[in-house]
Amino acid sequence: QVHLVESGGGSVQAGGSLRLSCAASGSLYSGYAVGWFRQAPGKERDFVASLKWNGGSSYYADSVKGRFTISKDSAKKTVDLQMNSLKAEDTAVYYCAAGRLSTSGIRSGRGYATWGQGTQVTVSS
Repeated sequence: QVHLVESGGGSVQAGGSLRLSCAASGSLYSGYAVGWFRQAPGKERDFVASLKWNGGSSYYADSVKGRFTISKDSAKKTVDLQMNSLKAEDTAVYYCAAGRLSTSGIRSGRGYATWGQGTQVTVSS
């Protein structure tokens, strides 16, 4: 069973950068995707970025494309989210998630079976 722990959240001014990290314990098998979602107060949880654990493909929400980069370290079993050019609208609780799912379901939160506890990101304008 996979267990996820996020770290790296905090407060930053608009235009700044933060790096989130998701550490996974347990086995990530072929077909697994690990991604990041976020939820702002009063809003639904939104897809941010994800990658296939055993493949080279990564996926991004249009709102973060070109600003955020998702990457992995297979040896450490971590998935990082580098966030640059942050905007006030990026303020949210960010969650790491993992699940065995197809490419067609990678942007939907429903296919991710395991979630971390979340880490707060606050961007002040």
